[in-house]
Amino acid sequence: MVRVSVDSAEPTAWSWHRLFVEPRRPRSIRERPNAYWFAVAAVCVGALMGQLDASIVTVALPTLQKSFHSSVGSVTWVGLSYLLVLVAGVTAVGRFADMWGRKLLYVYGFVLFVVASALCGFAPDLPALCAFRALQAVGAAMLQANSLAIIVLVVPGRALGRAIGLQGAAQAIGLALGPSVGGLLLAAGGWRLIFFVNVPLGACGAIAALALVPRSQNLQPKVAFDWTGLSLFFPAVVALLSAISFGATEGWSSPLIVGLLVAAFVLGVCFVRHEMVDHEPMLDLSLFSHARFSAGIISGMGSYLVMFGVLLLIPFYLDRGLGFGAARAGLELAIVPVLFGIVAPLAGKMADRTGVRLLTTGGMALVAAALVALGLLRPGTPGLLLFLAVIGVGLGLFTSPNNASIMGAAPPSQAGMASGVLNMTRGMGTALGLALTGLLFTVNGGTAGVPAGADHAFTVTALVLAVIAAASGAVAATRRSGALGDTARAAVE
Repeated sequence: MVRVSVDSAEPTAWSWHRLFVEPRRPRSIRERPNAYWFAVAAVCVGALMGQLDASIVTVALPTLQKSFHSSVGSVTWVGLSYLLVLVAGVTAVGRFADMWGRKLLYVYGFVLFVVASALCGFAPDLPALCAFRALQAVGAAMLQANSLAIIVLVVPGRALGRAIGLQGAAQAIGLALGPSVGGLLLAAGGWRLIFFVNVPLGACGAIAALALVPRSQNLQPKVAFDWTGLSLFFPAVVALLSAISFGATEGWSSPLIVGLLVAAFVLGVCFVRHEMVDHEPMLDLSLFSHARFSAGIISGMGSYLVMFGVLLLIPFYLDRGLGFGAARAGLELAIVPVLFGIVAPLAGKMADRTGVRLLTTGGMALVAAALVALGLLRPGTPGLLLFLAVIGVGLGLFTSPNNASIMGAAPPSQAGMASGVLNMTRGMGTALGLALTGLLFTVNGGTAGVPAGADHAFTVTALVLAVIAAASGAVAATRRSGALGDTARAAVE
């Protein structure tokens, strides 16, 4: 195992090799006893920017459709091209980071994201915009694969949950701000501004990462990358996500969707068989032998499915069932990420002392109970706001302790890989939540234009999401108890 010292000498003369060497932080930062909180702050910049960009682009899709005179199906590729590349590539990027340096790839992730965002802003047509979005997703993968890895290797075990909670809060703030910021930018200067806004944010993030994030430690030896594994894994994930995304519109029994699902299954089996025999796999499957890791990944995917299912279901219900406008629906729904952002750091701090099992199971129990109440009562305001607030609190209680438990279960040398897997499952949970919720709401008459049909569809969909939330809580309960500070590792600078 290679260990990189933060005090090792750097070459004094500039050469292109310096582009592949992680620079030291200023002495005024690295000698502070609380220096790890500065690294957390740098990570939070990337977390906020990523979620802000994702939610802003979603709001802009109708404007993009009009600007490019395209169909709804065509313009959805602005979001889908980003999601496919991000989810399929983030695990591989995590493996690269474990060998080449997490700070190195994190900084270059900001640089690539900034360049791609500027290209998106200058895109002359829809195909070019989708291509630049895919490039933007590579930069986002470099950020996401290293954000939690940097935190878990820098922050002492006694504060790990709180630090990951702050990162989750930054994501929630970005998600909550997206619709309002996107609306202002669209009104002020059109859709190109929603991409140009990433340029100053990303530049600030890159500077913060250079100055505040310490050099990587516990790196794995630089060996030949598992390109065969990536060539099987990437198309498998793309095929699966494409099938999930288009199943409702194309028909789940259509030859296209069936073919995509079969291709995803065959490629997935081949990938697993290859990784089991490869000496330097892209994804070390032994990670899943740790109960804390596998339980956290499974329950985490369920929580993201429920979260984004709620974010899709509520606007449809408010519009079709209660007749509210889009602006009001957006304001009422914002309570979920707002409460999530408030609770997540507090839950992480509690997990440092009490452990994760009670918080994660209790959080998902709250979510399940609120969804049952929503489905059966179908309340208007203020009852709706109350139950949405409970969902936000429950997800906040669950997410940061669960993520801390996942990262704490992974060996330090595989932190990037573990962070990549965690972010991949978040993307998969997001896609499943949107697809399943849309399918249930449509099949049960929610889009027929009749309020009674929307009410029935809302009830059925909310109850199904409640069952998934309860099942996720049950999986989370299989982990042993214990404070994170007793088991998590602190990195040595």
